[in-house]
Amino acid sequence: MAQSMVNVNEEIDLAPLDRVIDEAKSEGLGLIPILQRAQKEYGYLPRPVLKRVAERLSLPYNRVYGVATFYSQFHLTPRGRHLIQVCDGTACHVRGAPRIMRMIKEKMGVNPGETTEDLKLTFEVVYCLGSCGLSPVAMIDGNVVGRLTPERMAQILDTLD
Repeated sequence: MAQSMVNVNEEIDLAPLDRVIDEAKSEGLGLIPILQRAQKEYGYLPRPVLKRVAERLSLPYNRVYGVATFYSQFHLTPRGRHLIQVCDGTACHVRGAPRIMRMIKEKMGVNPGETTEDLKLTFEVVYCLGSCGLSPVAMIDGNVVGRLTPERMAQILDTLD
């Protein structure tokens, strides 16, 4: 089963966050760079982190939460060690992306937008990677892989640690 919710009362050591905020404030940085640094520290932005940022910056929680949910670079749930982004743009779609996505779902037990329980991978669908000539394509840990088939994607998944 995929991870979709995180315990909202989870215990998190906020000392590293306080250092991040202190450093960022001394540099005159605002909310977005602080959230970026916090996410780099924790791997995602759990609720206690957002609450502490709001408190330390004297901002309403809903403003911090609003920024964190507005920008796609921020994640409120843990991310996998590997990121697989399957393109479902027109060229990729007509050349087999749905079959690749179905295979990932069946093999890894995750839907697009989810992370495996063991945090091995996060699976996302994107709508153009700019490599239409290689369709269907996916970006795997920042590397574009083209001319995919479900079998080739299964082999790639088997190589991930």
